[in-house]
Amino acid sequence: MLDALKSSLKAGDLRKRILFTLLMFFVFRIGAHIPVPGINAQAMEALVKGGGNILGFFDVISGGAFKRFSIFAMSITPYINASIIMQLLTVVIPKLEKMSKEGEEGRKKITQYVRYATVVLGFIQSLGMAFTLKAYGALTNPGIGSYMLIAITLTAGTAFLMWLGEQITEKGIGNGISLIIFAGIVASLPGALMRIYEALMAGAISAFSVILLVVIAALVIAAIVAVNEGQRRIPVQYAKRVVGRRVYGGQSTHIPLKVNQAGVIPVIFASSILLFPSTIANFFPTSPAAQWVLRVFNWGGAAHTILYALFIIFFTYFYTSITFNPMDVADNMKKYGGFIPGLRPGRPTAEYLDKILTRVTLSGAIFLALIAILPTFVLLTTKIQNVYFGGTGLLIVVGVALETMKQIESHLLMRHYQGFMK
Repeated sequence: MLDALKSSLKAGDLRKRILFTLLMFFVFRIGAHIPVPGINAQAMEALVKGGGNILGFFDVISGGAFKRFSIFAMSITPYINASIIMQLLTVVIPKLEKMSKEGEEGRKKITQYVRYATVVLGFIQSLGMAFTLKAYGALTNPGIGSYMLIAITLTAGTAFLMWLGEQITEKGIGNGISLIIFAGIVASLPGALMRIYEALMAGAISAFSVILLVVIAALVIAAIVAVNEGQRRIPVQYAKRVVGRRVYGGQSTHIPLKVNQAGVIPVIFASSILLFPSTIANFFPTSPAAQWVLRVFNWGGAAHTILYALFIIFFTYFYTSITFNPMDVADNMKKYGGFIPGLRPGRPTAEYLDKILTRVTLSGAIFLALIAILPTFVLLTTKIQNVYFGGTGLLIVVGVALETMKQIESHLLMRHYQGFMK
């Protein structure tokens, strides 16, 4: 891999893309340390420490920006929520569905709608955070002016992160939004390790608990890699065609159906959706209904864990259905003379692909859900508290790292360099 990394740095265009991505990470980390005016830093840090797992997880996703309440405190969460809403609307609204099939121009219009929705959702979420901070005494000068200043600053920070992610996708190594989340989680890792070390030195946890946590983390990472790379290969045979003096087709190939077709998207979507009700409830800190919502959606609680697993399974199927259409694949195979041995082209092939995809996706969805909720029980077993780098973080980090490695691999192969994978 080191040799491949040297080869990637020798490729001029790829080197520029990697350096540009690192530069954007540097900008992101600078912004994570620029505080929002009018915030009591000590009160904010105490709020995060005493706010349960949900605030700790939010701080991990933002790379520590939430604890400092910097301009990037909301991270990219409003953009993810806007993307989820737009994808759901694309399925149910015919006009949006037609627009999504219009090619590049249609996708540009939908992307523009997502940007507008991101600003609106970001403003709503930031106002909710401002009201919450007032209830906990984290505002130095409560008032309408402070609320608007916080809301505008945080919304601008999220819009800037959205632009940053798009620049990484366009000019960097791809997957800009995922890489922003990846950078935030990785930046929180040293702090989590330091808290474990301090607890170990203070005698709050045992060395056995730390070793057990490391072993479980290693096994989880290995399982994530295995499932992400696992696939069901459907054999495809192409009939021979004679065009003039040339013979086309006749070769055998396969359709790779990945076990985890959706990647880390379902985990990110589910996390964002479950954060949204708590954000709305924070508008009404004294309301009994709002308090009930906060209890139900308390990160790591029984109700939250069950909902989290169900949302992951749902979004796995939802995203897979968007990215892989069995009917379109069957029609394309039929058009070019391809068929699955033992099946007639057309609808029987589409039904077979749909049946296999449903079974494969179910195993991948259950695996994602188990990995996401397993660390909740592991941390309870090991008695290691205030460490929020759990299964969700590992899923995102490992998944994005694998996807980024494949992006670099494709660039290397285009330039005739040897890639990461032999």
